[in-house]
Amino acid sequence: MSCSSEYVQLLHKYLDHELTSAEEKVVKEHLHSCEACYQHFHELEKAVAFVQSTSHIEAPLNFTEGVMNSLPKEKRTVSWNRWFKGHPLLTAASLFLLLMVGSLFSAWNEDQHFSVSTQKNLVVENSKVIVPKDEVVKGDVIVKNGTLEIEGTIEGNVTVINGEQYMASAGNVTGDIEEVDELFEWLWYHVKRISKDVVS
Repeated sequence: MSCSSEYVQLLHKYLDHELTSAEEKVVKEHLHSCEACYQHFHELEKAVAFVQSTSHIEAPLNFTEGVMNSLPKEKRTVSWNRWFKGHPLLTAASLFLLLMVGSLFSAWNEDQHFSVSTQKNLVVENSKVIVPKDEVVKGDVIVKNGTLEIEGTIEGNVTVINGEQYMASAGNVTGDIEEVDELFEWLWYHVKRISKDVVS
């Protein structure tokens, strides 16, 4: 069609009954003089008539359900990604918990060698730690995978992790005495230590 877009817009408005009487007169005169616009106008009229003739057609009752069922199933990874994006706080907390539990279990598996806290007056023989008689050890004593024999005094807490039962009388330790032998006791011990560090 060689006519300006102004006439095309007027044709559309004419079909939508949106023209003023002056504009309608201009369109009718132009249609009588322009074969291309006249042809375009009749094509538009046919399209409008076709759309109006199909307005009574209705979709079958289960049409929407049938279309949805025939669509390909969503991949599981897509649904998980959507869930993670919809719950960022829960995702972060779960990831933190998973990493924390994983690191604690790996620390449990790697923590099978002998170690002892560093105080000058402790005597270490193989995997046995001795507090000599008449010696005063200041500070907390932690023994991992060994035995603790207390003949002197410890001014602090005593913790024996995965070791044989310590040998001492309760009067020789001024602080708390704790034995950690099971995995869950060890986890609880580390959680308490981390909590104390955070609070202090």
